[in-house]
Amino acid sequence: MNHVPKFLVGAGIVLIVIGLLWMFLGRFINLGRLPGDIVIEKGSFKFYFPVVTCIVISVVLSVIAYIARQFMK
Repeated sequence: MNHVPKFLVGAGIVLIVIGLLWMFLGRFINLGRLPGDIVIEKGSFKFYFPVVTCIVISVVLSVIAYIARQFMK
C-alpha cells in the first residue's frame, strides 16, 4: 500500500492543529520575537532576521518528522 496519501493527510492535520494553536496561543507565545532574533533599525529601514525562531521551528519539525517515521515503520 502506498504511504504517501496517509502521510499527506497526517501532515495536513498536523498543519491545521499547529495553525489553530498559533492563532489562539499567539498572544501568549511570542514566536517570531524571541531573544536572539536579529533586528536592525536605522531611520526608516528595518531589517529583521529571526535566527532563534528558525532554530526552534527546525527542532520542532525535526521531532515531528522523527515521530512520524517511527509510526510509518
